[in-house]
Amino acid sequence: MNFNKSDTEGRYMKLTPKEHDVLTLIACGLTDKEVALKLKISVRTVQAHMSKVMLKLNAQNRVNAAIVYYMHNPKWRIGERYVIK
Repeated sequence: MNFNKSDTEGRYMKLTPKEHDVLTLIACGLTDKEVALKLKISVRTVQAHMSKVMLKLNAQNRVNAAIVYYMHNPKWRIGERYVIK
């Protein structure tokens, strides 16, 4: 899949704070259930956020969403904000 800057420019900036948090935790390797527990939301809400993220980023799956987001936001640090226990 080819992404040029005009295709994705601005899309990654439109993630809500909660979508960003969910994507970050998914990128850290957490399951939907673990993300839900960490953010105190339901598993269905996690899935809904990830569906929106994948649409906004035009991603084929969760891994692709994390890669696309990182490619356009290289300062994104998945490990700094969350302590996974």
